[in-house]
Amino acid sequence: MREIVSDVFIWSWFSDPHGYNFNGYLIRRAEGNLCIDPVEPGDDDLDEIARAGVARILLTNRNHGRAANRVRALTGARTAIHPDDSAHARDQGAELDDELHVGERIGSLVVLGVPGKSPGEVAFHWPERRVLIVGDAVIGNPPGHCGLLREQVMDDPARLRASVRRLLDIDFDTLLVGDGEPILEGAKARLEELVETFPE
Repeated sequence: MREIVSDVFIWSWFSDPHGYNFNGYLIRRAEGNLCIDPVEPGDDDLDEIARAGVARILLTNRNHGRAANRVRALTGARTAIHPDDSAHARDQGAELDDELHVGERIGSLVVLGVPGKSPGEVAFHWPERRVLIVGDAVIGNPPGHCGLLREQVMDDPARLRASVRRLLDIDFDTLLVGDGEPILEGAKARLEELVETFPE
């Protein structure tokens, strides 16, 4: 696990079928650390997570339960997801405690709705730090650029593109992605380049 921006730590798990990393994030906060989309941690990462502690696990979408149950069992954290994605996540074995709602503020993070890949997909905006954290709405592939997952895995590709276009209405410079490589500066310009490829 490494500090990727101040108070935000990342650990990754390489997916051979996809050819890029899946990422989990730990945000250090005095009032209780947040863990977003935790991927399977190595032993060293697991030790660091246990040592740091986690108050809440936040899932961006129904497919990112990943290692949430393991982190929940280790730390006693409560796991939250948008209600529109909760049934599917539970069917996949995720143990859930709370709901995420668009517009809600969790510490420094504002919950944004980015439906399309799934109906309850969310992102998290940290306005003061100009950081945007996404799950499957946007991927960081190829490195240094923004991309989308294959349309075959999206519930509603047109709705997702509209959601991604709306992300340009917020102020951010850093994009932390669940899949692929994060973009630590100039990320909004990279997202604009992706949106310019969308059909009208």
